Amino acid sequence: MDRDLSPLDDALADRDLDGYLLDADYGVADQRYLSGVAVPDPFVTLYADGKTAVLVSGMEVSRVETEGRADAVRRWRDYDYRERVAEHGRPVARNLAVADFCEEFGVEAVGVPERFPVWTADGLRERGVAVDPDPEGLVADLRAVKTAAEVECVREAQRANEAAMSAAESLLADADVRDGVLHHGGEVLTSERVKATIEETLLHRGCGLDDTIVACGADGAEPHNRGSGPLRAGEPVVVDVFPRDKDTHYHADMTRTFVRGEPSDEATAFYEATARAQDAALDAIEAGVTGEAVHDAVCDVYEDAGYPTLRADEDANTGFIHTTGHGVGLEVHESPRLGPGGEELEVGNVVTVEPGLYDPDVGGVRIEDLVVVTEDGYENLTDYPREFVLG
Repeated sequence: MDRDLSPLDDALADRDLDGYLLDADYGVADQRYLSGVAVPDPFVTLYADGKTAVLVSGMEVSRVETEGRADAVRRWRDYDYRERVAEHGRPVARNLAVADFCEEFGVEAVGVPERFPVWTADGLRERGVAVDPDPEGLVADLRAVKTAAEVECVREAQRANEAAMSAAESLLADADVRDGVLHHGGEVLTSERVKATIEETLLHRGCGLDDTIVACGADGAEPHNRGSGPLRAGEPVVVDVFPRDKDTHYHADMTRTFVRGEPSDEATAFYEATARAQDAALDAIEAGVTGEAVHDAVCDVYEDAGYPTLRADEDANTGFIHTTGHGVGLEVHESPRLGPGGEELEVGNVVTVEPGLYDPDVGGVRIEDLVVVTEDGYENLTDYPREFVLG
C-alpha cells in the first residue's frame, strides 16, 4: 500500500533528526506500518531521507523482500555480528550492529517511539548516535489517515465481524426461556458459549481476536466487563466484537445490544436515547470537525434526556461514562479521539461511533458503528441493523 510519508520527513527536519528508528516485532503497529512485514521476532526498521531500511536475521530476508516495503534489507551478519557475539556477548553485539546500520545510512540522530528499548537507546548513544524520544507519536499520526487500500482492509475485517455478530444474535434469538434464563440446544446459554461461537465464526473468515464482550445485565453496566455466566431473559446483552484480520492485521470494531424477551421500560429508554445519540454523532462527522464536537453532540442528546454524562459531572459513574469513539486500524484503539480534546477529523480517518448508557440497576446499552471520514461527510463501513428486542 502506497503511503505519503512526507509529514514524517517534515517532522524529522523540524527536529533536526536524520531518521526514525524502530526496534520491535510486528505486534507494534508502527513497526508493521513502516516495514510492511509481519516478522515475529524483534527487528530494526530505519526510515531516513525518504527511504526505509530493515535489519533482520537471514531467515527473514526473503519475507521482507517479497512482502515488505523496504528499500534496503540488511542481515545481522553484514555487521560482523557473530564475531562481535564471541567478543562481547549478544546484547552488546546487537547494539554495535544497530549503530553500524545507522551509520551506513548516514544517520547520526534518530527519533524513536515513546516505548523504545532502553538497552538499544543506551547502546546507540554510547556509539555517538543521538536518540530523541517521540512522545507525540509521529508514526501513529500517519497511521490515523488511511489510504483507500487500508480502508478496504478495515472493511473486509468488518464484514467478518458482521458475520460473527449475526452468529451471536442468532444464538440469542433462537434461545428458549426457562425460569428467566436463556437455553439453547437443551443447555444454558452462557456468555462463554456465545463468545466461542463468535471466535469460531471469525476464524473461518480469516480473523481472530484476543477477547470479546458478551455482557448481560449488571455486567454490561461496566463498559469493559467481558461478561460471564448464564444469559438472562429481559436483560440487555452487550455484544462488542473487535477482531483483527490475520493477513492484513487491520482491525474492525462493532457493538450491538440485544434483549431476548421483554426489556424493562428503563432499558428501552436507554436504547432509544442511545440510537438518537449515535445518529447525532454521525450527523456531526465531517472533515474539519473536531472529535470533541462529535462527542458534544452525543452529550447534548443524553443530557437533554436527563441522563448523566462525564461532561456534566466528571464524577458520574452511571449514564454516559466514556468517550464517543476512537480510531481503528493496525491497532483497535488509535488516533483520532472522539472525546474531550479530540483533534480535527481528516479525510481517511476511520473511527468508531459508540455512545452508551450504563446503570447496574438497568444494565448497559451500547451501539457502535465504524465509519471513514470522507470529503462530504462519512461512509459507514458497518452494514448491520440496529435491533434491540429479539422476540
